[in-house]
Amino acid sequence: MTTDFAKRIVSLVPSTTESICEFGGADRLVACTRYCTEPELALRALPRIGGTKNPNRDAIAALAPDLVLANAEENRPEDIEWLAARFPTFVQTPCSIVEAAHGLRSLAERLQLLDEAEPFLLRIEAQIASAEVEALTKPKVLVYYAIWRLPWMTVNRATFVHDVLELCGARCVAADDPERYPNLEPSEAVARGVQLVLLASEPWAFDEAQRDEVAAARSFGDASIALCDGRDFCWHGVRMASGLGRALAAIRAR
Repeated sequence: MTTDFAKRIVSLVPSTTESICEFGGADRLVACTRYCTEPELALRALPRIGGTKNPNRDAIAALAPDLVLANAEENRPEDIEWLAARFPTFVQTPCSIVEAAHGLRSLAERLQLLDEAEPFLLRIEAQIASAEVEALTKPKVLVYYAIWRLPWMTVNRATFVHDVLELCGARCVAADDPERYPNLEPSEAVARGVQLVLLASEPWAFDEAQRDEVAAARSFGDASIALCDGRDFCWHGVRMASGLGRALAAIRAR
């Protein structure tokens, strides 16, 4: 069997970094971004090369990677282009759960870690099937999935987040808006019939104090207000193997 696989990897995508580590490939990572936080122990001593939007190109070049992992939505086009001109670069930008699962398999194949990835892929399939079955007997929930607060921002149907919402029996009140991440004030969400507001932990770090403040102000009318782990809705890697179930629970707990 060939051993020609990447041994010096720089990951610019937090969810991909986590996936590599869970596949048992943490020793191949030579650097990642400061937003790559999971799994904490495996990444504790790994060098950081800036953020997803401002990676230190010279620092990456000095590491002489044989593979750079990127995402066209999380990383800037100019950074991807600069790196791709110098190093093998693998860009994945899934907008659906199906695309993400295929992408995870492709990543595992490229790293020759498919056997290690199979348990996660099977669990993702099971999570999808379970959510689809539950959706057959539950009414659709109108959700405001909040990703930002100044100004208030949410997602439309062209995003990976919204595909997770759809799988879990929900629909964002901004699903049909033309922008992928539209500005939408609470009053407009109320006018559209919002039933549940999910305050995500990233990219805006909503916390209990902010949840209580929003609830007390009744900015979203009679809608339920809840915190959620943004990684369960937007990390498109091995996180899906358990995160899809938690996303479903967050929506059904209203």
